Amino acid sequence: MKGIIFDMDGVLVDAMPYHSKALQRAIKQETNINVDDRTIFLLEGMPANDMIKEIFRAKGYDDNHYYFSIIDKIYNLKKEILMKILILKPIEGIRELIAELDCLKAIVSGASKQEVEDILYKTFGKGKFDTVITGDDLEEGKPNPAPFKIALERMNLKPQEALVVENAPLGVQAANKAGIECIVTLNNSILKILDFKGLIDENRVFNDTGSASSFLKNWCCSK
Repeated sequence: MKGIIFDMDGVLVDAMPYHSKALQRAIKQETNINVDDRTIFLLEGMPANDMIKEIFRAKGYDDNHYYFSIIDKIYNLKKEILMKILILKPIEGIRELIAELDCLKAIVSGASKQEVEDILYKTFGKGKFDTVITGDDLEEGKPNPAPFKIALERMNLKPQEALVVENAPLGVQAANKAGIECIVTLNNSILKILDFKGLIDENRVFNDTGSASSFLKNWCCSK
């Protein structure tokens, strides 16, 4: 048996623009710091608290104890804002693809268990994925390979028996460190092929899920 491990936001569900907007608003409200979409998209895959820390560091606030003391407050505010603005929409063609793939299917997401379960139920219904790894299962998120290694253990697969579908550089780094083959589906991401340079071959970066579907079906069914 083979297994495909999917990231959730941006790969299965078109939610990244809403996550970005919610985090931007939360940080702005609490600190008056402006954060651009690209910064957030490049850090996608990190647990939200770690992402906020990285943003503060990138802005030169390493020594600002106040900013680091309100990270949980910003994170909770971000969740509140997200729930108000989020419009759940599956990536085009993904429901049909998931139904057609005759192999184990897993999700690895840095979001909370409750958030992931709610999104999957509303978007796909129950029982479409064999294994779901959330931020609640992890001590460290991407680019640490641990999330993918946990997925392999739960699916009882070796690295060479799995394939990761990502849309962010940190996710690709994590897959590489775990020794798992990876492809990228950009879908509606603002990132480009150049953002993955040195991490993955260009022919493994697809514009969208539709253009990657044949590759995934062939990989899933091949011996």
